[in-house]
Amino acid sequence: MSSFWKSRLCLSIFGQSHGEAIGMTLDGIPAGHAIDMEELQTFMRRRAPGHVPWSTARLEEDVPEFISGLVNGLTCGAPITALIRNNNVRSFDYTNIMNIPRPSHADYTAHVKHGGFQDVAGGGHFSGRLTAALCIAGGICLQLLKKRGIFIGAFICSIGTVSDLSYLSMNIDAQKLTELTNMVFPAFSNESALSMQAEIDKTKQAGDSVGGIIGCIAIGVPAGLGEPMFDCMESHIARLVFAIPAVKGIEFGAGFEAAAMHGSDFNDPFYWDGKTVKTRTNNNGGILGGITSGMPLLFRAAVKPTPSIEREQESINLSTKESAALKIQGRHDPCIVPRAVPCLEAAAAIAIYDTILEQEGAKLK
Repeated sequence: MSSFWKSRLCLSIFGQSHGEAIGMTLDGIPAGHAIDMEELQTFMRRRAPGHVPWSTARLEEDVPEFISGLVNGLTCGAPITALIRNNNVRSFDYTNIMNIPRPSHADYTAHVKHGGFQDVAGGGHFSGRLTAALCIAGGICLQLLKKRGIFIGAFICSIGTVSDLSYLSMNIDAQKLTELTNMVFPAFSNESALSMQAEIDKTKQAGDSVGGIIGCIAIGVPAGLGEPMFDCMESHIARLVFAIPAVKGIEFGAGFEAAAMHGSDFNDPFYWDGKTVKTRTNNNGGILGGITSGMPLLFRAAVKPTPSIEREQESINLSTKESAALKIQGRHDPCIVPRAVPCLEAAAAIAIYDTILEQEGAKLK
C-alpha cells in the first residue's frame, strides 16, 4: 500500500506518468468547506510542466477534474477524488530504457520489484508527475489552513553552489509568504534568483542537470501540535516530503548546522510577548520534543539533480547482462527544484492540517 497514506486523513495517489490520467482520493476532510477552484488552479500551475524556461518542454495544464466529494463547491464529507488527464505524452522517447535503466532513477529498482512488468514510459508510477496529485490534496489543505490563520510558503534556498539568504535570518510574515508564492522563481534576493537561474541555464546548455535546496515556512501554527517519539511533528512532515521523488534529505530549523554549534548559541531563549510565549531565535524550527512551540515551523529539503540528462552515461543491459552506454531521449527538467517548491507546501499543509484534525478529534473523545 505504498501509494496510500493514512492518519486522520487518508490520501491515495494513483496513475502513471503516461497513462490516461493520474489522480488522488483524499478522505477525512470535514463537510461544509468551500474550495476555491481558481485559487487551487493557480497553485497547481506553479508545479505544472512547460510554462517556464527551466522546465521540461512537456506542456500540461494540470486541471483537476473532481468526480466526488464536492457538491456546489462545498466539501460534502465523502472522499474527495480528482483526476488530471495526461494530454502531452511521448512514450516512444522511453523505448531505449526498457532494458537499460537510467542511473539514479527508479528504473532498476522498479524492474527488480515488479519483475519487469513496471510501466517504463515517463517513469510510470515512480515519476515526479505524480506530485501533481499530491498538490491537489495539499492545495485543498492550504485553503483550509488559511481559514485558521495558518500560512505556508516555500522558496528556493540554493541551486547547485549558488545560495540565497538564510531563512533563519529573515523576519517573515504572512504577507511575505504570499509574495513568495506569487513569484515565478521564489527567492528572497533578486540578485540570488538571477544567479540561480543562470546556473540552471548553464547546466542545461551542458546537457546536464543540477539540484538544490528548498525551504518551507508555516506561520500561525499553534503550540501543542504533535506527539513525542514516533508521532513527532518532524516525522509526520518528513514522511510526506519524502513522497516527492527527488527529495534526498530534510532538516528542521538550523538542521545539520546545529551539530557544529554550542548550546549557548543554538538554544532559543524564551520570552513573553504580551500573553504569548515566544523565543528570541528559532534554531529548533518551531518544534520541541516533536511538538510545535508556536514559533514559525521551518524546514529545508535537499533535491537531487534530475537523473535524465543528455550526456551519455554508463549503465547496463538487463537482458544481455552486459555493460551499455545510455543516451537519454525525451523532455526533462534540467533542474526540478523550482517546480518542486509547491510540492513542499502541499506536503507540509497535509501534515499540519491532519495533525490539527487529530488533536481536535482527541479532545472530543
